[in-house]
Amino acid sequence: MSQDRWDPEMRAFTAMMEERARAFPPVRLELPLDAARVSNDGPGLALAAAGGPRMAESSDRWLPIRGRRLLCRLHRPTTGAGLPVLVYIHGGGWVWGSVDTHDHIMRAYAAAAGCAVLGPDYALSPEAPFPQALEECAAVVRWVARHGPEWGLDPARIVIGGDSAGGNLALATALLLRETDPCLALRGLLLNYGVFDSRTDTPSYVKFATGHTLTREKMAFYWRCYAPREADRLHPLAAPLRADLAGLPPCLLHVAELDVLAAENHAMEKRLRAAGVAVEARTFPGTLHGFLRAIGHVGKADQAVREAGEWLARRLG
Repeated sequence: MSQDRWDPEMRAFTAMMEERARAFPPVRLELPLDAARVSNDGPGLALAAAGGPRMAESSDRWLPIRGRRLLCRLHRPTTGAGLPVLVYIHGGGWVWGSVDTHDHIMRAYAAAAGCAVLGPDYALSPEAPFPQALEECAAVVRWVARHGPEWGLDPARIVIGGDSAGGNLALATALLLRETDPCLALRGLLLNYGVFDSRTDTPSYVKFATGHTLTREKMAFYWRCYAPREADRLHPLAAPLRADLAGLPPCLLHVAELDVLAAENHAMEKRLRAAGVAVEARTFPGTLHGFLRAIGHVGKADQAVREAGEWLARRLG
């Protein structure tokens, strides 16, 4: 498909990442995924670790979550106690990604908003299908709400965020906590080009099915891994566009224009507004799914972080 609509910096960044990927075997969408994870995540790991803002503290912490020790990456831009916190859930189709692939993104948000950022390294699918990752993310937020001061975090000032599948988990976590922990008052949701429905026949799926990094074939594979039972793909905590959205905290929605998920993101904006949820939304022209990985290379990624930082500072007070 033509790249005429691509932002020039987005085109150059994509070409650079494709060149880096040549050092790894091709990513094959077949089980087991161990080798494919190395090939998928490898080209971006050095990029995610290098550059970007330096933190007063960057550390790995472990939490006893649902019968295992769950790794969390904590970034604190300043020292001292009582920092507000963004719990940021990484993307990767529920099957790829980690706190390492998203380290730069988390540090960028911490610096832009002046808040701590905590990233849970949740269990991946298909080894851990729905709802395990969701339950783990919710448990991390509960821990922060109950024990945050132990890590210098303010339990009364929490925002949940994420990108792609992490955006799905962020919204689903808020929906789950609304039912299980009604006294846990979130300050907001930061949703970056999230997966919000299991349909793959929307106008953007048709228009951008191939040739724009995230393809319809990949998304169908990711859904089969995350929700192998077809009935689960209709569950409102797996496909939150199907959920009752009333009572959610204010949301910031960032959308990539040239993305198979664009239509469901626009639909989510409308559904949230109809449910009475305060929403700020922006579509970034010429960008592809995952454009936040291009911080420092694509101006619109830097712009998205700046705007999110301002929004987070307002929400976290």
